[in-house]
Amino acid sequence: MMEQNERTAAIQIGGENYELLLTTKATKEIAKRYGGLENLGNKLMKSENFEMALDEIIWLIALMANQSILIYNLRHKEEPKALLTVEEVELLTSPLDLAAYKDAIMAAMVRGTKRHVESEPDPKNAPAGQKQPPR
Repeated sequence: MMEQNERTAAIQIGGENYELLLTTKATKEIAKRYGGLENLGNKLMKSENFEMALDEIIWLIALMANQSILIYNLRHKEEPKALLTVEEVELLTSPLDLAAYKDAIMAAMVRGTKRHVESEPDPKNAPAGQKQPPR
């Protein structure tokens, strides 16, 4: 099983560190808003205007940063952390920050959807001249 930090991308907002994480819960929220992960890139690239593109990036940052906080809160019910709001992201970031965060969003999504595939040796692919094991 993959560790949570292998699936995250770190960012800093207002001097606080946050880990962007793509969870099943976040994937469902993205699917509700965009119709699926595959439509997300198209939406961000084809946003009708700059304000709409910023709104989408800010929403994604809050959603993905809150996944790590929600997991923390699930495991530490006695001392929960406050969730990051869209308004906090808007107030504590600059448009220049958001450009860098876009890369972190994509990194977290790639890590969250990465598949570890192990293949078994296939006797049909043995180098020439080697005996094939009996079947």
